[in-house]
Amino acid sequence: MNFQKDYDVIVAGGGIAGVAAALAASARGSKTALIEKTVYPGGLATTGLVYIYLPLCDGYGTQVTFGLTEKLLIASLKYGPGDIPENWKKENNAIEEKRYRIVFNPASFILAMDELLEESGVDVWYDTTVTRTFTENNLATGIEVFNKSGFGKLNAKVLIDATGDADLAHYAGLQCPTRDNALAAWTLEHVANEPGQRDLAENVKMRIVGCSNDKRTGEFLGIDGAKVSRFIRKGRKKYRELLAESYESGRNNRKDRFPLFLPAMAQFRMSRRIDGEFTLNDGMEWMSFEDSIGMVADWRKSGYVWEIPYRSLLPRGLDNLLAVGRCMSSEGDAWDVTRVIPTAAMTGEAAGVAAAMTVEKRTTTHQLSVKELQQQLSSKCGFPLHFEDVGTSRPEK
Repeated sequence: MNFQKDYDVIVAGGGIAGVAAALAASARGSKTALIEKTVYPGGLATTGLVYIYLPLCDGYGTQVTFGLTEKLLIASLKYGPGDIPENWKKENNAIEEKRYRIVFNPASFILAMDELLEESGVDVWYDTTVTRTFTENNLATGIEVFNKSGFGKLNAKVLIDATGDADLAHYAGLQCPTRDNALAAWTLEHVANEPGQRDLAENVKMRIVGCSNDKRTGEFLGIDGAKVSRFIRKGRKKYRELLAESYESGRNNRKDRFPLFLPAMAQFRMSRRIDGEFTLNDGMEWMSFEDSIGMVADWRKSGYVWEIPYRSLLPRGLDNLLAVGRCMSSEGDAWDVTRVIPTAAMTGEAAGVAAAMTVEKRTTTHQLSVKELQQQLSSKCGFPLHFEDVGTSRPEK
């Protein structure tokens, strides 16, 4: 090892879930490190150009997710365009575009998150890759990393897996379920005089190429190195073909339509997740859990709200490791709900608080009092934990 350092909490993965987890842990006084393999915070939301901050409301005018999830949404607008729909509280069975959600500029959001991390005192390690998880007596104890300084060992009392791919759990030897992906290539492009529903600014729009949820063939597993490269190259090729066809048809030319930026990471929806103490699954919307740590709305349709149980962040077989965002324990339809920005931010914040409390109380993440965690999330973070806390209920059909 070329270097070694000790922390209370280490968060691996600087996406939205990781940023929220690091901010929450640091806010409680834990010495916290955030490890990110790229040079940007935000993960898929910024580096991956998936720049829709999906709804925080149920589509019937009731907000269900609060705390850092809302703070980060507002921060994404600080240095760039984007607007919250004015009348989202009055909508009834609203489509996504009319709910409490926004389209944001990825670069603007990067600047805002950098600012929040600097103010929080989080020790941020950019351009740093996790290569190993250290364990001892069924406890996660640290990680091995690699960057320009060489290989290093970072020790921690609690680890948070926000890699999106359950890398920490996998490197610790845990069995982790996987899921295939459909091809999707999101780009940010300039198109003159072609207004669209999801424009970022005048002549600047989102373009999604090859996106189809029903074409999973095993070709694009996010945990296979060759398939990751194939996914990226095929997506770019499809976008080239789209531009070429647009130019050849005469609808556009290379001066009035061109890419502003391409994603710098593979845009996988799912890849690998933990096998948790509890797995959220199909049909569990409107199901109440005694250990709920917060709620999220289904972004695809109004009237569907999910409570998230703490047990879904806890991997079987290893303590002092918490998994957040898309690598928490969820399956089927629930995985589609938990893989997006609001759930990432909410579970990240909850895990950050849980990690810091675990350190404070000298216990483990599995033995931490859920009731005490819920009390802190409710009183300090402003989390409603159950449906009745915000007065929402399953709408009548």
